[in-house]
Amino acid sequence: MLEKMQERVDMEAVMEEFESLTMDAGRVQRETLQRILEENGGCEYLSRLGLNGRTDPQSFKACVPIVTHADIEPYIRRIADDDGGDNSSIITAKPIPAISLSSGTTQGKPKYLPFNDELVENTMQIYKTSFAFRNREYPIDNGKALQLIYSSKQFKTKGGLRAGTATTHLFSSAEFKQTLRATQRPCCSPDEVIFGGDYHHSLYCHLLCGLIFRHQVQLISSTFAHSIVHAFRTFEQIWHHLVADIRRGSLSSRVTSAPIRSAMAKLLKPDPDLADAIQSKCTSLSNWYGLIPELFPNVKYVYGIMTGSMEPYIKKLRHYAGEIPLISADYGASEGWIGVNVNPALPPEEATFVVLPNVGYFEFIPLDGGAAVGLTEVEVGKEYEVVTTSFAGLYRYKLGDVVRVAGFRNGAPELRFVCRRNVVLSVNVDKNTETDLQAAVEAAARAAAAEKVEVVDYTSCVDASSEPARYVVFWEMSGGASDEVVEECCNRLDRSFEEAGYVAMRKINGIGPLELRILRRGTFQKVMDHFVGLGGAVSQFKTPRCVGADNGKLMQILAANVVKSCFSTAY
Repeated sequence: MLEKMQERVDMEAVMEEFESLTMDAGRVQRETLQRILEENGGCEYLSRLGLNGRTDPQSFKACVPIVTHADIEPYIRRIADDDGGDNSSIITAKPIPAISLSSGTTQGKPKYLPFNDELVENTMQIYKTSFAFRNREYPIDNGKALQLIYSSKQFKTKGGLRAGTATTHLFSSAEFKQTLRATQRPCCSPDEVIFGGDYHHSLYCHLLCGLIFRHQVQLISSTFAHSIVHAFRTFEQIWHHLVADIRRGSLSSRVTSAPIRSAMAKLLKPDPDLADAIQSKCTSLSNWYGLIPELFPNVKYVYGIMTGSMEPYIKKLRHYAGEIPLISADYGASEGWIGVNVNPALPPEEATFVVLPNVGYFEFIPLDGGAAVGLTEVEVGKEYEVVTTSFAGLYRYKLGDVVRVAGFRNGAPELRFVCRRNVVLSVNVDKNTETDLQAAVEAAARAAAAEKVEVVDYTSCVDASSEPARYVVFWEMSGGASDEVVEECCNRLDRSFEEAGYVAMRKINGIGPLELRILRRGTFQKVMDHFVGLGGAVSQFKTPRCVGADNGKLMQILAANVVKSCFSTAY
């Protein structure tokens, strides 16, 4: 009882701290910038810009330019390659202990980014704050979490620094593990499964562990919604094997890792009753609707990032979850955190994120033009590109994210994620964003519903080799669709791009007829395998929605798996 009371007091204290920080967000922002510059003002990057010890926002903005990753990449590469082991004077006062890798899905290869202890501290604050509000809405009592999380491959840079995804660095941090246990609840899976190295084996064992503890699971989570959908799509294919393992009490020979096998041997024992129960559930479900509550009857909610490029997976996730709430996780990037979801009852499509003013210094560039403004100077209803200054050595760094200000929580803005700014389809004067592509795909996919076929995943590119150039959209579908349906989907896709420049150029043949290419089943699994092979983690994978011409390997994978193609006749 005392332990529960202490936990409740701690959560209340976390929420009180959040209210205090956001109440005077402007002051906290100034103090945050001052701390960053006092700690790092003597580094090479900042000292050459003429700040001369000044830490006020006006001097900072006057002296320090807004940059992209391309501008800062040479400094990060020097840190990664410095075999002297002392990189403390380049972008931060203290040495950078590790390099984190972005997912690499946007540009075709992972970005190198600095990672340090301050980012771990920020993560712990975000997780505690988010959990406090979430647990007030959906209390969890002595349960377990089915966490579909995976480490990535790690390696040493030329300078001897650890390099891997930010999530891998976090999962291996003792402080983070302690915070995770205090918020997400004990994970069903042992560490050997999370750090197993082969995500196919890890996923198999995650699902097996979840089934073993099925009545104790109160939370299902992963970094991204895609990982959860991918897990249950996989479950549809392998549930017979999982049931057999439970009935037999031993792990399938398909999992070959000795550490994983040893860890799983401690959990598995013959349980024919559990095997029969799971088999009965799987054989009685219609089209797998409500799979999650059927398998895990005490689950309270499903949790993961569901905004941006994850939004297309919400429909399928709702199919699996039935009436179980879906909660979008907090707003961050490989570069650092931005905001926290303190309104967990909102559906994922309406999720907002309150900026925590002490995890970094933030500026916002208005999309309709003008200079960057501070955190408290943004206007409700307007859209901005996010600029961050972090404790890890990024100064006035453009994240490439577009957000809309939905309102204010105390003195801090509530943001709604809109899209990645640099993910666009464009041939001429047309500018279609990731959000525009998603809306077009959703509208066109309705034409396949009559044949009970759904779009599993999608991406796109611009074919500049044709005359005139045109949009190409790639679909992987859940089953075979007739030629007539594919043609109708193609025409609907073309008509659903409503951006004025596109429509005008299509009507005068300035842009060629859209092409829809249907992919072989499992193609996006191959795409994910490719990015994981580059050093990414499956729980951090995001399907690229627009493939650039320079991403040759990905284009090869897509081209090799096209089974059907058609051109629009909509114009």
